[in-house]
Amino acid sequence: MKRGKENKPHIGIFGKRNVGKSAIINSLTGQDIAIVSDYAGTTTDPVKKSIEIPQIGPCVLIDTAGIDDEGILGAARVKKTEQIVKQVDLAILVMTQNQFDQFEIQLLEIFSQHEIPVIIVHNKEDVEVLSDQLRKNLIDRGYATIIGYSAITHKNKSSFIQALKKSIPENVYIKPSLLGGILSYGDIVLLITPIDIEAPEGRIILPQVQAIRDILDNDCVAIVLKEREVDVFLQKTAIQPKLVITDSQVFTKADASIPKDVMLTSFSIMLAHYKGDFAAYLEGTPSISTLQNNDRVLLLESCTHHVSCDDIGRVKIPRWMSQFTGKKLHFDVVAGLNDLSRAIEDYALVVQCGGCMVTQKQLHNRLKSATDKKIPITNYGMAIAYLQGIYNRAIGPFVKNNAHIDYL
Repeated sequence: MKRGKENKPHIGIFGKRNVGKSAIINSLTGQDIAIVSDYAGTTTDPVKKSIEIPQIGPCVLIDTAGIDDEGILGAARVKKTEQIVKQVDLAILVMTQNQFDQFEIQLLEIFSQHEIPVIIVHNKEDVEVLSDQLRKNLIDRGYATIIGYSAITHKNKSSFIQALKKSIPENVYIKPSLLGGILSYGDIVLLITPIDIEAPEGRIILPQVQAIRDILDNDCVAIVLKEREVDVFLQKTAIQPKLVITDSQVFTKADASIPKDVMLTSFSIMLAHYKGDFAAYLEGTPSISTLQNNDRVLLLESCTHHVSCDDIGRVKIPRWMSQFTGKKLHFDVVAGLNDLSRAIEDYALVVQCGGCMVTQKQLHNRLKSATDKKIPITNYGMAIAYLQGIYNRAIGPFVKNNAHIDYL
């Protein structure tokens, strides 16, 4: 499957001001991508660049502001740098002149909290080399990947790139098939894709594109149609699909139209199984039935988009959930990777979108605060299926041996 930005390794470059973070980006890529200056604090905000690193391939490099930035504006930049940690698959911690103090320790603690692998780079080795004592101290702390480097002379560039290849988690590169455990050669998959006010002009949405490509990669047949054509198609042809994947918004219609012996799920549930914490979603979804008056529900959108008058996350799910529970509920929506406006403990339930525009690591970190506090989490598609009484059928394709659990 071709990797979009959401599937490329995200590598963050962290460190104090003026240690040469931007110069390292230019050195690795062989291009003048990042602004380099002798003036400390040139990089003011995180800058993302999709680039090609030799021997690694497409990556997203994130150049961050100095962790030791000063003043009110500096504090804001430091906070932004800390937020970026949650978005990366690998961290590069840059230092120079054998200076390792509370700023580096602070970053290493943050990396550890979020289970981010780290490469420590002692830059500007053309001026001063890494001391044996500091290397030993770092190794004693458990950090074995330490590179002496020069962004000017490219000293140890080959070793640096090899360390990157070795340190990027394997699951960032090697992605399982979306549907490979379900499909066999020649199977027919029917994709129901509404073309409505929320559909992008002239395009279909990313999960639908990904599903089509995965179906083809599994040597199967993809048939794509709108929800209004499903009944006509089934009546006029003798084709019976192995699997039907629908937009969650038309789950009820799809359930009524598709024969019960045909597997049915949604694009959102497909993504929940592919990159979300599916086990936690399975456990958390039935918590919808236990919501009480004045409970607060958090809806997480992992992208920013035009909000329509009948938006799935902001309008439909809150309406359906309120009707289903019969309770007075309060809903907050947070888009992208923005900070929450409330403490996570304020919420009785967290509902995450499919997450097609973020990496698996970003999705994991987005939900970590909730799972750490034992707050139930679910996914847009799984929540909708539960609310509409077709949960067991919708999760069936992804439950081992299709063993449904009677949640309802």
